[in-house]
Order: sequence, then C-alpha cells, then structure tokens
Amino acid sequence: MKEIVFGASYLVMGLGDVYLGAPVATPLDPRHRLVTTKYNPARTWTPENAVGIGGSYLCVYGMEGPGGYQFVGRTVQMWNRFRRTPDFERPWLLRFFDQIRFYPVSHEELTQIREDFPRGRFRLQVEETRFNLRDYNRFLADHAESIAEFKRRQQAAFEAERERWTASGQAAYRHDQGDAIDEQGEELALSGGDVAVESHVHGSLWQLAVAPGSASRRGRSCWCSSP
Repeated sequence: MKEIVFGASYLVMGLGDVYLGAPVATPLDPRHRLVTTKYNPARTWTPENAVGIGGSYLCVYGMEGPGGYQFVGRTVQMWNRFRRTPDFERPWLLRFFDQIRFYPVSHEELTQIREDFPRGRFRLQVEETRFNLRDYNRFLADHAESIAEFKRRQQAAFEAERERWTASGQAAYRHDQGDAIDEQGEELALSGGDVAVESHVHGSLWQLAVAPGSASRRGRSCWCSSP
C-alpha cells in the first residue's frame, strides 16, 4: 500500500470537497486506485492537512472538521489563510487538473515544513506538464492486461470483505441514537402564552431580531441557526 500511495500521480478532479480548497483526486494509473469505504458514522473530528481515501478518490482536508475518508497520511497545507506566497498565489493551493505526488518525510521534517510553508520559507517541487488524452488512452491499452488483473484481485478482495461484514453483522448495522432529548433534565418553565419548539438538532442563538411584544403575521418565518 505504501508503494502504491507514493508511486501514484493523483489528478485533481475537483476542489472544496471538505472545505477550503480540499482536492478530490484520483490516480491516473488504474492500478494505483485504492478503493475503500468511508467511515459510517463519520468522525466528529479530523485534523487539518490529513490525507484520506474514500471510494477511489483521495482528499486532503483543508481545515479541522468532521470527515469519513480513511487516513493514509499527512501533508502540507491546502489553504493559506494568512498571506500570498510563491506557491499560494490564491488562498487555495491547487487547481483543476493539477497532479499530486507524495514523498515520505519524518514527523520532525513535516512539522517544520508546515511551519515554513504558509510563510513562503518552503517551496514545493513543481513541474510543468501536459495531460494528453491520446497518450493516456494508449497507456491504458498497452497495460490493459495488468490493469484487468489488478481490478480482478481488487474486486475479489472487496467481495471477501463484504462477506466478513455480513458474517459479523456489520453489513446491516444501524446506529440507534434514541431520544435526543434528555428526559432526566429539568423541565422548561414557560410563561403564559409561550410555546416551546423542540428539535433533534442542537443550535446556538446568534441573533434575536424581535423584541418583547412584537407581533407575527401569517406567512412570516422565524429561523434559528447553528454555527
């Protein structure tokens, strides 16, 4: 797996999948396409600059947040919120149809690179190239046999994994959250004429646009937003 990840050239097919210029990329060589499921339920926290794979796509998280991709490593920033540098002509690092290649570094090296990169003290290794569809189709034809064999092995492994899920009961797993309301909590005391509105999704009141005594009419809506 390590050889596949570091040997692959990932073609960026989209940006902003999980916030702030996060790339969605897939290897040009089908034999480098690791196929894996996403977490279900998803993680509630994912570190910034984590590299993950979901399905056959690779993503680099541009900021901390939730996520479901399976981790394969860590890398440099995809988004620079502070300043422009030679590599960050815009806040986002990559463009459509860029190609990404990874190489291994130590934890200490990566920590220092992350410190230097958004400040322009570390430069990426960038090579100008051109994607030629005719040449790519010829490459696929020349390696059709080994590509087909890789896909056969991959499909067999996937089916075996699905069988293990079925045998262990994971294939039909359902997460029962139960009642989101704490029945042991204190009951809300309402004044006369007040009405409580319950929701299974929590939120934070960030703006109050009415004052006591304000009247509402049919067709008007009130909104409560969570950050």
